[in-house]
Amino acid sequence: MTAKQLAKKLKIQYKKITSDVIEFRGEFTVEILDSNKISEVCRYAKEELAFDYLVDLCTIDNDDEAPRWTVVYHMYSYKHFQHLRLKVSVSEEESKLPSVTSVWRTANWHEREAFDMMGIEFIGHPDLRRILMWEGYPYYPLRKDFPLAGKSSEMPDVAFTDPIPLEGGPFVTSSGCQDSAGREPRSRNPKQ
Repeated sequence: MTAKQLAKKLKIQYKKITSDVIEFRGEFTVEILDSNKISEVCRYAKEELAFDYLVDLCTIDNDDEAPRWTVVYHMYSYKHFQHLRLKVSVSEEESKLPSVTSVWRTANWHEREAFDMMGIEFIGHPDLRRILMWEGYPYYPLRKDFPLAGKSSEMPDVAFTDPIPLEGGPFVTSSGCQDSAGREPRSRNPKQ
């Protein structure tokens, strides 16, 4: 079965809560319109369509647009050798989704990372706590409103607490330099 056929089967099963199947460069995406049903749709995708592997779960910060976030589930079927992507939108007011850890155990770390970096909570997750930042850190570093230089924290014994000294962040290069050494951010700051 092709990814398009599998996506159409999912669309038929959940026609009231799914968008049309979107194809872009040979990849297929189905948007789930009811965020509360994402766990149910994922279970169907695994049990009935054989998407037995959750490759990744990532988030998109839409910043000033509503809804604020999009959560993307990248699935793979070893039976059919096909990929399929599910998308679901989450508003800033709610910022909660049902966990899919009961469907794929690999979702555990993916959901923890999405929680840690974006602040999206996953209802029913067995151990939803920070995975990269320390407990008690009040910010979400992958949100678009988080400055590249970082923010100071009130926990000096736990981690580096001052914003980084490079203007624009450590990974912002200058495009107007003649060579790659001149584009390196550290070359613009002679104190280092």
